[in-house]
Amino acid sequence: MELKDIKIAVIGLGYVGLPLARLFATKYSVIGYDINADRISELMLGIDSTLEVDGETLKSVLVNENSKSKGLFCTNKLEKIKDCNYFIITVPTPVDKNNRPILTPLFKASETVGTVLKEGDIVIYESTVYPGATEEDCVPVLEKVSGLSFNKNFYAGYSPERINPGDKEHTVEKILKVTSGSTPEIGIKVDNLYKSVITAGTHLAPSIKVAEASKVIENSQRDINIAFVNELSKIFNKLGIDTHSVLEAAGTKWNFLPFKPGLVGGHCIGVDPYYLSQKAQEVGYHPEIILSGRRLNDGMGVYVAGELLKVMMKKLLPIPNSNVLMLGCTFKENCPDIRNSKAIDVYDELKSYHLNVDVFDPWANSKEVENEFGIKLVREINYDYHAIILVVAHDEFLNLNLRTHLVKDGVLFDVKGILDNEIVDSRL
Repeated sequence: MELKDIKIAVIGLGYVGLPLARLFATKYSVIGYDINADRISELMLGIDSTLEVDGETLKSVLVNENSKSKGLFCTNKLEKIKDCNYFIITVPTPVDKNNRPILTPLFKASETVGTVLKEGDIVIYESTVYPGATEEDCVPVLEKVSGLSFNKNFYAGYSPERINPGDKEHTVEKILKVTSGSTPEIGIKVDNLYKSVITAGTHLAPSIKVAEASKVIENSQRDINIAFVNELSKIFNKLGIDTHSVLEAAGTKWNFLPFKPGLVGGHCIGVDPYYLSQKAQEVGYHPEIILSGRRLNDGMGVYVAGELLKVMMKKLLPIPNSNVLMLGCTFKENCPDIRNSKAIDVYDELKSYHLNVDVFDPWANSKEVENEFGIKLVREINYDYHAIILVVAHDEFLNLNLRTHLVKDGVLFDVKGILDNEIVDSRL
């Protein structure tokens, strides 16, 4: 296929799909498809509420629906993607309340693509899944809906997303991309497609399952490492030793891994280990280290709240009806993404002790936070709080004179270790 004949459909225009669609649109004709009509409307105006793509960059690639040249057109109308020959699926893969994988968005997206699938088309999945999900779970959906045969009439690929929300340095084109295909020939085609826009280069995996496994262990490894330093922080707290000072000292060795304690949420690190664990248990293996790390990290919100309460009690501050300010509710710093935010665990635990908790977050969308968590964000910081707890390390918080907002003997608790140690009462 000539490069000029390539027409790409990106299914799902969120934190992963939009940056990818924008990048491909610099070289190819791209149709961005999303079922959210409001999202489509804002994107066609050059507005990205996720803040992953700035307005000027987005507007530079937008074209109208009748354009025959390279560029990006966004739509929620299925018929607009029927002429595409590459379909890239970038929908979320969350877990339920029992931490079991939810593949529904993936199946729905596969059904959508299946209705327009044609002879010779290639469907590439980017969503994080367990090894085998693409060929064993998604492809049968494509076959059933389209009536076509896999690896005869249509083909598949897998190229795991490596987007880091809020990171303006490691953007999609600057992160090396793992690629794979359902046949060796398709693997080369998929690899060449990504190689044409990814300046950091690509790595062609020998199979789709290898590519799937490589992605799911990336975040599982990070999760386990953070769980280790979270456990260290619990130990050192009991020993009266400052964890961050210990990590700083240990970090002087060239091969020490620089992980820090904290809350581990989001749509990747807080979720992906459960996908690998689910598959492992299906084949008869109980993953002890992976699940142990997950349990420890999942419990950090309650632990952090408990540590704040201990410091308050040591200062003889009242617990019921005390006023507490929580700084940050997104899942990470300098990013509006609230999906699977563990900051909410801290909030819920403090509320269970009948504290009055205000939440201030200049990055979060107030309507989204209220709809998702039932929390009304405060627009400005009040005074006379009994405690302030910094949960998310937004840059804006570094410029605040937080102690002026505390009562006498009020507690300043720094979960992220970004404030001057001399002004805080405690940190994780």
